[in-house]
Amino acid sequence: MIIFIVRRLGYAVLTLVAVSLIAFFIVELAPGSALTAEIARLQAQGDVISGTQMAALEKAYGVNDPWLVKYWKWASGFFRGDFGTSFTYRMPVSQLIWSRLALSVALSVGAIIVAWVIAIPVGVYSATHRYNIPDNVITVLQFVGVAIPEFLLALGVMTAASKWFGIDVGGLNSNQYRNAPMSFDKLVDTFNHLWLPLLVIAVGSTAWLTRVMRANLFDVLTQQYVQTARAKGVAERKVIWKHAVRNALHPLVMTIGTTLSVLISGEAIVSIIFGLPTTGQALLQTLINKDTYVAATLLVFLSALLVIGNLISDILLTIIDPRVKLTD
Repeated sequence: MIIFIVRRLGYAVLTLVAVSLIAFFIVELAPGSALTAEIARLQAQGDVISGTQMAALEKAYGVNDPWLVKYWKWASGFFRGDFGTSFTYRMPVSQLIWSRLALSVALSVGAIIVAWVIAIPVGVYSATHRYNIPDNVITVLQFVGVAIPEFLLALGVMTAASKWFGIDVGGLNSNQYRNAPMSFDKLVDTFNHLWLPLLVIAVGSTAWLTRVMRANLFDVLTQQYVQTARAKGVAERKVIWKHAVRNALHPLVMTIGTTLSVLISGEAIVSIIFGLPTTGQALLQTLINKDTYVAATLLVFLSALLVIGNLISDILLTIIDPRVKLTD
């Protein structure tokens, strides 16, 4: 397994280098530059930009440099943790990302945990009680959860929580805690602001995983080894949970990597609606302003999470099924 992990990490480095090149190139293709937003900001303050000042700003921002030169200036700093400076947020990119990445990962991983905790038992029940009333209700909820857009669900949840239940929504903290030092009360207030967006992010994934679990388990229950276990008198609960469910989990484990990337993209939409300071919100804003260093760095980090998620799914697959050999 060690050789497999080392080989996969080597592939991951090559993949991330390719992603960084493509991401940087695509962001640079967009018209305009970060200088455009900076000039607009200065003019909004009443400043008059002369030709000399314009030339100085272009030189400082390297607007006229070839994109490969810009790429090297940015990529060469990765080895020392320097990703450049954000012109939109006026701070180092590394500081911006580290201040937001933890919240994004926490929301995405939390949504995965919620989805799995709900999807597995509900999927098992649905597969073992097919076509009864609860199964039909679960099936309808699955289709609704998969079909409803996350932004629409987030808006509906925000409206209902605020208007009908009086829950304070929006932002990471209430007004009285936003500038206060960290304390237990502030931590509780933060959790009260995060559980709603976390559930919204988890809805689509939970509905989809429940459908996958239901279909896989129903297929596994028709296999010969399951029928043999029943013929030997093995208790039905043991047949389902020890033999059938373990094999039905394979497709769910294999989708961890892709699920993580999908949840992160969903987190971006939900965080914008709920006003949460996450990487998704920063990525959208920097793409609009063509803040290349921030946008490209965030895309590389999100790609790294996708690669890590796929590696974790491969390792977990060998744990639940010893027949799988990590030889790729």
